[in-house]
Amino acid sequence: MNNKGGSPAPTATNAAATAGASGAPGPAGRPTATPAPAAAPKASLSANIAKFRELGLLAFIVILAIGVQLRNPSFLTWENLNDIATNTAILSILAVGMMLVIITRGIDLSIGATLALAGMSAALTVKEYPGLSPLVAVLLGVGIGIVCGAVLGFLVAKINILPIIATLGMMNVFRGLTYELSGGKWVSAHQMPDSFKAIATGKVLGLNNLIVIAVVIYIVAYYFVNHTRTGRQIYAVGSNPDSAEVSGIKSGRILWLVYTIMGGLAGLAGVLWVAKFASAQGDTASGYELSVIAACVLGGVSIAGGSGKISGIILGSVLLGILNNALPMINVSPFWQNFIQGMIILIAVLINAVVKRGIDRNNLMRRRI
Repeated sequence: MNNKGGSPAPTATNAAATAGASGAPGPAGRPTATPAPAAAPKASLSANIAKFRELGLLAFIVILAIGVQLRNPSFLTWENLNDIATNTAILSILAVGMMLVIITRGIDLSIGATLALAGMSAALTVKEYPGLSPLVAVLLGVGIGIVCGAVLGFLVAKINILPIIATLGMMNVFRGLTYELSGGKWVSAHQMPDSFKAIATGKVLGLNNLIVIAVVIYIVAYYFVNHTRTGRQIYAVGSNPDSAEVSGIKSGRILWLVYTIMGGLAGLAGVLWVAKFASAQGDTASGYELSVIAACVLGGVSIAGGSGKISGIILGSVLLGILNNALPMINVSPFWQNFIQGMIILIAVLINAVVKRGIDRNNLMRRRI
């Protein structure tokens, strides 16, 4: 019988449950035994892989480095390690932006073209105005990248075009603009002032500028994704867009933001690339987006969205850098180099799939579905 105007009367089941939980006497006057707490479930293999993924990747890098050193003693020299870090810097800078995009269940295939457009714009500017401050060239490249990224963000977030379609289309647009801007010509080293090339050749405390810039970006990105509200919202949108919207997160703004950040980093990378190689071409960094995506996948960023760490993409970038440097040093055929890199990436994808499946299974068990 319901109590009008009050709370519903407790059912017999509820009362029994309450009595059992409190140790109160049961129907026969004897105290009901309080059930023992359930034993904590053992961590699954996938959970352990997810927990120690970065540690395992680091161990693999160390073992690989030792193996290469045994074959070629010049591998672990300061000069070679500095070369690896310098050559990996641009890749890892781009991987930071790509990680944010992938976390939100997106992809950006246009970063190579954005890089080329920004780099060509900066190169043509310093060619025309040799006395211009290198900082202005950097800001120009970053600005162009931000505009490119904002356009992509608008197409994905507001027009609701699939990221792979939007970025594939704009990749051709940006690449065409690069050729149109340059007239199909190159900007070579002798047309660039030394002050501009020093962006990539200068050193701070013995470290190449590219390494220093990359480290600064790592630190800023780590703080952003782990200690800011917007960073947490990025993960929320990638984990469950519908729940994120219900909780008040503007998913469209988050998507717009991550593509804009990706564009800005691609613009910066374009200036650094041109300064490093002292050459700007229409086909600069063609296909480079695949290496960036590979670095993210190797670092444990889930293509399904919602997960990824800065430490992971750093290790993923370093692994690719070591492979690119080490395999030629031990006389591995270029054809086998591609095969080995492809197999390592495939293994990383399989590990990601196993981890995601295990996490989904654990979530279902936790909810008793």
